[in-house]
Formats: sequence, structure tokens, C-alpha cells
Amino acid sequence: MAETNTQHEPVRFETHPERYVHWKLDVQGAVARLTMDVKEDRGLRPGYPLKLNSYDLGVDIELADAFQRIRFEHPEVRAVLVTSAKDRIFCSGANIYMLGSSTHAFKVNFCKYTNETRLYLEEMSAESGIPSICALNGTASGGGYELAIACDDIVLADDGSSAVSFPEAPLLAVLPGTGGLTRLVDKRKIRRDLADAFSTIAEGVRGKRSVEWGLVDEAPPKAKFEETVKRRTDALVAKSRRKQDKKITLESIGEPQYVKLDLDPKTRVAKLTVRAPGNKEPQTPDELAKLGCKAWAIQAFRELDAALLELRFNQPNIGVVAIHTSGDPANVLAVDAMLAKYKDDGLVKETILLIKRAMKRLDLTAKSFFALAEPGSCFAGTLLELALAADRFYMKDSEDAEISVATSPMNAGLLPMANGLSRLQTRFLKEPERVSRVLEQGAMTTPDAVKAGLVTFAPDDIDWDDEIRIAFEERAAMSPDAMTGMEASLRFAGPETMETKIFGRLSAWQNWIFQRPNAVGEKGALTLYGKPERPEFNWQRT
Repeated sequence: MAETNTQHEPVRFETHPERYVHWKLDVQGAVARLTMDVKEDRGLRPGYPLKLNSYDLGVDIELADAFQRIRFEHPEVRAVLVTSAKDRIFCSGANIYMLGSSTHAFKVNFCKYTNETRLYLEEMSAESGIPSICALNGTASGGGYELAIACDDIVLADDGSSAVSFPEAPLLAVLPGTGGLTRLVDKRKIRRDLADAFSTIAEGVRGKRSVEWGLVDEAPPKAKFEETVKRRTDALVAKSRRKQDKKITLESIGEPQYVKLDLDPKTRVAKLTVRAPGNKEPQTPDELAKLGCKAWAIQAFRELDAALLELRFNQPNIGVVAIHTSGDPANVLAVDAMLAKYKDDGLVKETILLIKRAMKRLDLTAKSFFALAEPGSCFAGTLLELALAADRFYMKDSEDAEISVATSPMNAGLLPMANGLSRLQTRFLKEPERVSRVLEQGAMTTPDAVKAGLVTFAPDDIDWDDEIRIAFEERAAMSPDAMTGMEASLRFAGPETMETKIFGRLSAWQNWIFQRPNAVGEKGALTLYGKPERPEFNWQRT
């Protein structure tokens, strides 16, 4: 099952419930029911059947879209119920034949995307007040159980055959997405010895023992399964903290209005430009609801998210991304002021969370990001976050035109990173007192920004072109593996959280394990899965 370099059609991430193939979203009153019914012959790419509710990227694209629509289009929802339409099977996890026939880069980006989607489900509970329950009417293996443990509650049918399992280590010589292992001990707080045993039992754990070990919350007999699920779902609805009375329809992004992605495959460099809004943006939550998804705060960051996914999945050879901004800083600051003022409004809160998720997607994208401030740039408030997220920030020290950056309340913690800190707090870990001083300064010219510690390098007019050219050429010439490891290590500064553990380990462990011969070699376990031959391992511990 050797990796193939066959060029496939570009992956497209936009979808709609009317076009879902593998999921059904049914909203009834306060409960959104998401039912998984994967169609075997409708994989994202040809060559593998999606048997037993196994999933590929296309299945998760629909799931992520459903979560987004519950947030914006269904303010009446107070709880999410995830289940399966198939008898005796919830989900057998990521499709093994899809993984075995994918490039290494696709494997890792696939794991990253699925982990992001599960974190969005957890964020719905923690931030939006929409808890979730997973009704396991059959076996949940690997990524299927990972989806379950991303929910607040898990009910498993005790029917003598249904089980939960992480069979990746014993059967495939890989790991359950790294998010699975981390959630076992960090989220569900399962004892390490029990988690160790569970993760090496290929057939999994059923019934009463699954409850005793903490793997599920309840395991009723089949006759009482639906009754138990309803009782626990009603309890989640009762304790929901969601406060939202306005909704908007998430129309197709269409032709990008605010984000432009220019590619230069020859130099392996991309230019990502984000434009500021015009001067007629909503000033109240009601106006935001009226303008809907065309409001800059929503449209621009949906476009940014789409551009980042394009870079990850469809442009694997791009190594360095130049981040540019343009427009009037005052317009960004006006939008930021509205968002901060009404941050407790349900729709405004969801808008802020959307921006937060898009910015986290940037933090977690394995490309080098260099932000460039020149005349006409607009690194203000929310758009300043792009520079703070970048690996380096270059700001021209020009005599011909004043260049400035500016902070806003959005830089003060409304858009936290995976480590739970704002990007300013992460930048000034050594001197936390500098954060408040920077926030109080407002607009800063290049010398001010350098003094404030916001800028990496500030070449003047004479040196700018050469320094920028050399910086990009040098970075693009370095080992992409080394840069991915270096950037991930540096970006995860500060406190360790479940989220930083998941992605830090994914960058390191999955990058390593997915290339080891014990998994993907000619006699590796992933390569030989489904064949009569037994894998042959190199027994040296590394």
C-alpha cells in the first residue's frame, strides 16, 4: 500500500446540508440531531470503499459545516446529539485504505483537520453553551471514538457486541490521531494504566467495563438505550447556557472580496493579502444580523479560513507565505469596537469565535508566515493579529510615507491561541507587563512599534527590497521538515493545554510515525492491513 503521488482534483471545503452525502442534520426544537450514514461509494477520491461508517476528509468537511451552521443558523439549538443510522455500528474510524493510499502530507493534514473539527465541537460547549451527547448505537473505533470523546456525554448500547476501541497501535502501528490519547487522560481523566490497556486491546471494551473505566458515561441495555439518550439529552438542554436570539444564513463565500491568495510555485512562495472593510459595516448586533454573512467580520474570516485550507491541502509545495494587509485602519478599529462592545450578544460572540478559529487555523498551518508592513498596510486591531501570528514581522522604516500599526480591544484576549493566551501575552511571556502598555499606545509608527517589541526587523527604504528578497529565498531553501518542527515548537510557547498537546504531538509524533517502516514500509502494519501477511517490525526502541 505504497503512497501515491497521483494528482487529484483540488479539495473543496464549502458545502451545504442539501448537498451532504454522509450526514443528516435534523433540528427539532432545542436539539440538533446529527446522524452519520456514510455512503460506501462516495469517497472524496476513488479507490477505497467507505465501509462500516469509516470516514475520509469529505465526511469531516460535512461535519465541520454542520457545526458552523448550528452556531449561526439555528439559535434555538441548546444541545447536539450525534449518532449513527447504521445498525450495530457507530463509526469504524478513518478509512484505512484511504490513509494507506494517501501522501504523507495528506495523512498529517487530514489528522490535523479532524482534530480541529472535534475541538470546534468542544468549543461549542465551552464557549457557545451548546453541549453535546454521542449516542453510540454500535461500535465506535479509532476516529469514531475520538468523535465520541469530543462530546460532553457518551451513551453506549450494551448489546453484547458494541464496543469502544482505539485499535491503531495494535493493528496499524500508528496512533489514534494523537487527539484520542490526549483526550483520554486530559479530558476524561482516565487512569494511565487503564488508558494503556484500552489503547492496546484491538477489540475494545464493552458494556459495564466501559463505564467502570470511564470510557463512556452510561451503557444501558438495548431496550433502554433510546430512553437513556433522551433523558441525558434533555438534561443537557436544561443546563445549556446559550443566549442567542438572532440568526443568519451562511451563504456560499463566492468570489473572495477581502482575501487574495497569489501563488508562485517556482519560488515556493505565496502572497496572502487581507483587505480592511469599507466604512459601512454594522454598528449594532441588529445591523450585523441584517447584513448577515456579508459583514466583513464574517466574510473576510471565512475567506481567510478557505485560503489557509487551500494552502494546506492543495498547495503542499508552498513553503513561505507573505502576509499583506491593505485598507483604512480606522474601519477595522470601528468593527473591532462594535464587536468588543457587544461581545456578550449571541451573534456577535459567534462572530468573534469564527475569527478566533480562523486565526487558530493560521497558527496550526505548517507554512512559514512572514508579515510585511509597507505604505498602505492595515495591521490594525484584528488584522494586527495576523502579524502577531506570523513567524516574523517586517515593518518598513520609511521616510517617504508614514507606516503604522494599531491595537484594539480585540488584541486584549478575545482571540486567544491554543495555549489560552492572547498573541500579545504569548509574545511577551518574559515581560507580561508590556501587554497593557502596548494596548494603551494605540497607533504606532515603525520606530514606536520596534520599541514596543512588535517588529522583528525594520529595514529602511534602501535595504527593504534586498532584505525581504533574501529572507524569503533563504527560508524557502531550508528543509520543510525542519521548518515545520521548528515553527510548531516556537508557536506553542507558554502554558500547556489539551489543545497544544494535541497539535504539538501531532506535528512531532504523527509526522514521525507516519514515515516509519513499522507503519508504512513494505512490511509495515498499515501497508499490510487487510492482507493475510503479518507485519515485520524493526524492534529497536527509538
